[in-house]
Amino acid sequence: MSFADRLLTLADQVRAPRTVDAHCDLMCGVYDPAQARVEAESVEAIAQKYHASDDPVFRDRAIFIKEERAELVKHHLSVLWTDYFKPHHVEDYPNLHDLFWRAIKQAGDAKKTMDPAAGSRLLELIDEIADIFWKTKNA
Repeated sequence: MSFADRLLTLADQVRAPRTVDAHCDLMCGVYDPAQARVEAESVEAIAQKYHASDDPVFRDRAIFIKEERAELVKHHLSVLWTDYFKPHHVEDYPNLHDLFWRAIKQAGDAKKTMDPAAGSRLLELIDEIADIFWKTKNA
């Protein structure tokens, strides 16, 4: 095969459209509700520590950090919802859309309050999502 033929073959390979099929953005294994859970645990713990302190500087920092962590929960849940779960999951688990909506809303609510109960409710919702997630992974 001449150099020109090899170059043409290489160019065809580079230009040739390829169809790939993947469950997620990347190969499976990169998504995990544990990311949201870790941040939600921080939201709950920070709210508890806030109430245990009378140091105004500590309390100001606690509010700031808790708000960051709650925003990260929203991010991780949104990514999991939009990038991992597919229409057939919603068919198998009809409450999935509502569950994600409530969890993301709860993360927003936890961001706005220093009530540790808001973090506890958030963790409960994330645990429900995780239960469904692991069922889909093991299916």
